[in-house]
Amino acid sequence: MPDTSPIKETTLDAPTAGEDFESKVADVIKVIRPAIQADQGDIFLREAKEDTGEVLVELVGACITCPASSQTLKDGLERILKDRVPGVTSVRHIGEELLGDSGTPVTL
Repeated sequence: MPDTSPIKETTLDAPTAGEDFESKVADVIKVIRPAIQADQGDIFLREAKEDTGEVLVELVGACITCPASSQTLKDGLERILKDRVPGVTSVRHIGEELLGDSGTPVTL
């Protein structure tokens, strides 16, 4: 007899009503994170500013030196967050602001 149990799928459905802004952003990042980890990188939500819609993330691992990380951030994560979380206006990588004297990103 075939297995008729429901298959659990991970989707990017819009977050549940009633969640706060940062929780909604975090939920979407949780769905995207495994894809980034599969490429030896990782992403951490550092701040979600509901008043401005700005989301600050930290990219680590292979993402730091990856030339495509800016494209991943803007064309991937930012686009998905804007689509799934009302109020998101931009996504920035905090490593762009945290440059050491050597000019390389540092992680906290």
